[in-house]
Amino acid sequence: MDFGLGERSLAGPANAAETGSDTRPSEANRASSARPRVVIVGGGFGGLAAALALARAPVDVLLIDAQNHHCFQPLLYQAATAALAPSDIAWPIRHILRGQANATVLMASVQAVDADQRMVSTSAGVFAFDFLILATGTTHSYFGHDAWEAFAPALKTIEDATAIRSRTLKAFERAEASDDPEERARLLTFAIIGGGPTGVELAGALAELARRTLPPEFRRSSPCRARILLLEAGPRLLPTFPKTLSEVARRALTRRGVEVLTETMVEDVSEGAIVAGGRRIDIGGPILWAAGVRSSPAGAWLGAPCDRSGGRTRVEPDLTAPGRPNIFVIGDAAAAGPDGGQAPGLAPAAKQMGKYVARVIRARLGDKPAPGPFRYRDEGSLATIGRNSALVKIGPVTLTGFPGWVFWSAAHIYFLIGARSRFFVALSWAWSYVSFQRGARLITRA
Repeated sequence: MDFGLGERSLAGPANAAETGSDTRPSEANRASSARPRVVIVGGGFGGLAAALALARAPVDVLLIDAQNHHCFQPLLYQAATAALAPSDIAWPIRHILRGQANATVLMASVQAVDADQRMVSTSAGVFAFDFLILATGTTHSYFGHDAWEAFAPALKTIEDATAIRSRTLKAFERAEASDDPEERARLLTFAIIGGGPTGVELAGALAELARRTLPPEFRRSSPCRARILLLEAGPRLLPTFPKTLSEVARRALTRRGVEVLTETMVEDVSEGAIVAGGRRIDIGGPILWAAGVRSSPAGAWLGAPCDRSGGRTRVEPDLTAPGRPNIFVIGDAAAAGPDGGQAPGLAPAAKQMGKYVARVIRARLGDKPAPGPFRYRDEGSLATIGRNSALVKIGPVTLTGFPGWVFWSAAHIYFLIGARSRFFVALSWAWSYVSFQRGARLITRA
């Protein structure tokens, strides 16, 4: 199922020397028993799946992440558009692994890997490993225009979501305070760059916020007149979906008042404006980036070959780094797939890789035959366009409209962690469906 990107980036300084840390592992940081130590870098879908799958293995697991929480990234756009609170889609990693006696969680950023000495250098010290699993994910890519990030934030973390939420709501508040019709129109112009699942879902959610939720509460301005632009450089939205579903998405967004501009290359992004298709467009609301990602520096840490498109580490059929049988690279950081192809950067792929690597490690420790080469099982693709509208493609089965939206909602609730999250998200969605209201409309930062 298309649950979005599977990992988050843990990029840090290129080496431990940049922080002045001692690269020699202390005795406390070495394995405390004769049991092998598995170090997992990254608490996203792949890293967490690997840790949980090793619960009964005769190993000590050390999971390292720069954040203390696991985020359900497929629903980040709902936190960014005030449909859900951040606490509904994120959970402390320690809480998730609290019942796993062989697992230790460390909040730290990784700076370097010494593959020969089997050591990982972090902001909290240096740690030895017998097996290393790099599940470091991706970060956004601006295709060589890194200066655009200051004007067009991407959506990868809880912090990104809360910042975008505040910037979006502030645009409506500033329009309400303005007496100039032209300034109001400028402030109520929003741009989303990238027509993949994230861009489509953001556009649909933003349109629903502007057309349905906010109008009854504003007296001087008209949020329903907001201009929402969705720009895609390619010929159609959702390029990984069948063409028929791409067209369904385009029509659904158009009905919601979104201006869909395909075959429109963004040439420049600056404060309050973009240049696309040879013309300048003034943007008073947020400019949001949903156009591309690049891998974490896992390949550079290992000196391993990477693919050209996203910097993913090229791995062996068993997901090990070339020439490093005790180091695995999984999730969005790995260029892995059947017949030389590549598994998609989605949560199901990352989780499958995490579970597979755990099986490989258990087989080696038990002196048993290793499982065959990793094969990604396509679990389908899902994307929502807004209220009563979603796209589902699972094998020969295709759902659109209300049936697709019901399936999309049920699937996402099912894959949330914990009964509490499932209950509150389901309750929040039910209330929003009946009342058209969103309960997380708080401006908490600039």
